[in-house]
This record gives sequence, structure tokens and C-alpha cells, in this order.
Amino acid sequence: MHLTRLALTDFRSYRSVDVTLEPGVTVFDGPNGEGKTNLVEAVGYVAALSSHRTAHDAPLVRHGARQAIIRAQVHDEVHDNLVEVELNPGRANRVRLNKAPLPRPREILGILRTVLFAPEDLALVKGDPGERRRFLDDLLVAMAPRYAAVRADYDRVLKQRTALLKSAGPKSARRQSRETVAATLDTWDAHLARAGAELLVAREHLVDSLRPHVTEAYAAVAGDGRGHAAIAYRRSFGSNGTPGSYSERLRAAGEELMTALAEVRDSELDRGVCLAGPHRDELELIVRGLPARGYASHGESWSLALALRLASFGLLRAGREDPVLVLDDVFAELDSGRRSRLASLVSGAEQVLVTAAVPDDVPPVLAGARFTVAGGSLRPAER
Repeated sequence: MHLTRLALTDFRSYRSVDVTLEPGVTVFDGPNGEGKTNLVEAVGYVAALSSHRTAHDAPLVRHGARQAIIRAQVHDEVHDNLVEVELNPGRANRVRLNKAPLPRPREILGILRTVLFAPEDLALVKGDPGERRRFLDDLLVAMAPRYAAVRADYDRVLKQRTALLKSAGPKSARRQSRETVAATLDTWDAHLARAGAELLVAREHLVDSLRPHVTEAYAAVAGDGRGHAAIAYRRSFGSNGTPGSYSERLRAAGEELMTALAEVRDSELDRGVCLAGPHRDELELIVRGLPARGYASHGESWSLALALRLASFGLLRAGREDPVLVLDDVFAELDSGRRSRLASLVSGAEQVLVTAAVPDDVPPVLAGARFTVAGGSLRPAER
């Protein structure tokens, strides 16, 4: 899989830009603040319908414009697809596939698959659990786009259930309201358990599949003798998974979540928050037998963050076409050893898009097409 064309209209700093791409390595270089990351951010948005830099769409639209448009031509073994995404802050976004409108944006998920490395990845190790949950859920959707609907369903139920809890007020007041809310919560508990169980079991299966890739990738990035890395999924309630078929695990997870919700109901009513479910789970990262958060050095943290992305790439390409690899200014963050090892590990991918403020930061093994970005435009770099 690779991109053959990327065209932007009123996206970030670009009024209009249109670039033809080839398989292999393409490097976008230029001073900071000129728009290199904006290009690969647009690529990531087509793949995931979200940005790795902001949670909202409004900053993606060029100042003074009403909307932004991303067009990406994607080639795979079977098709050439043109994906068009129209960003409309404050209104519904729209998508087209080969010029035909689609009813829901998420229907384009899976047309383009990417793995994006960025300086923000350090938050996967040092940040809050929400960063790691988002990593798992994004990878789930990349593996199987139907999980976008599962994720949205769980988020919707969680939001509505939390609003109901908040309406009950503190324990000492509005007793009638609390009793009414408690009765209604039975229905929402069932909805949350159903949606939560599917998300939870999928995450646990994903972590089981990802674990050997992470261990192998960490050893490759960190270098010989630099310790062992592992990952584990930790539920916020009950046991950490039970063996059995998918349907058996799904049923058990739903039952355990229902039990957990019953146990914490009084506390939830007091606090107005949902205290059990996948939204409170943790992806535990371990280096040298210790939790990475709080114990890993800066170098170990970077190696682990890179290992998570490399493991994602390994899992996504298994038995399928390579996803597009995007390395957004990541070499500037690494020492020379990790820089060289990462470059060697990704150099064989079908397509690698690299941004760099300093061209010499990009290891020679990633030689390929090169563009200079300046003033909202691209030009072939001077050799």
C-alpha cells in the first residue's frame, strides 16, 4: 500500500498544495514552522479521521477559510482509490470515495493504513493511561475498522451514563433524584456492560498479539544487553481476563463489569463519575521488570515508544500489505545509535514518509525522493 498523490486545500498553513508520491522513501525537509508536519498530519487524518496533534478539527482549517479538504490517492494490490475528506468545523464532516459521497466518515477507514512516529509518542510511556488506551483503540480500528463503531458506541453510553450520575447530586441532598437515577442506571449498566465487554475483549486480544512484537522491537531499537520490555493489559475491575472462546470471554467480561458496577454504584452516585469499565483500564509498560512510567530512563522511554510503533507496524503488515510509515521529526529526538537502528528497521517498508528540519538527521539508509518545504509550498530539494 502506498500514496501516489496528496492534495490539500486550506489545510493548516496550505492554501493549496498537490504532491505526487512514489513507493520508497520521501523526505520533507525545511526549517521548523514551515509546514512539514502539516503534510503528514493530513495523511494521518485520512487514515484515522483524527490528528496526532489536536483533538479538534478547527485548528486544521487555514485561518480565514470555512473548510479544509484533503485528497489522497491510495494504491494497493487491487485498487487505486481516491479518498476525499472535507473538514467543516461546527458542522458535519463529509467524505467521498472515488467521487461518490459516503453516508458516514468512518466508512473510509481501512482504505489507507498508516503507522505514525512523532515526538508526541513519548507520552505513550510517560503520559496518563488515556494516552495508552487511545493507542490501543487506534490500532484496533486500523486492524479492523468495525471497531470504530464499537468505540463510538461505548463512548456514547459512557457519556450518557455519566450525565445521569451527575444529575443525582451528593448523597446528602436530592434523595428522590438519587432513587430515580438508581432505577434508571440498571438499564444503562446493561448498555455499558455490553459495549464495554466487546471493547475490553478486543483490547486484551490485541495486547496478546502485540506483546511478542513489542519485546522484539524493543531489543532491536535499544541495542543488545539493554534489558527486556513487556506489556500487559490491566482491567479496572475483576480479573484480568479468562480463557475460552471469544463468545465465552465476551460473556464473562460483561458479567464481571455488571458486578463491578453494582459494587461501586453508591460511590458513583456520590462522585458523579463512572468508576468501572474499559475507560479506566491501563496498558502497563514494563522495562527491566519495572513499570516504565516512573522507572524508565529517557532513552529507555524512547526505545519503548518506538517499540510500540514498530510492533504496530509488524502486526498490521502480517499477512497483508505494508501500511504507510510516517516518521515526523522523530530522528531529531534520538541519539545516533537509536537513530541508525530505527532507520534500518523501517527502510524496507513499501513507503516511508519522513519530515526533518535538518536533512543530515535522516540516516543515509533512508535515501529517496526529497522535497524542501518553505512558505506553504514544496519544491524538489537540491542534491
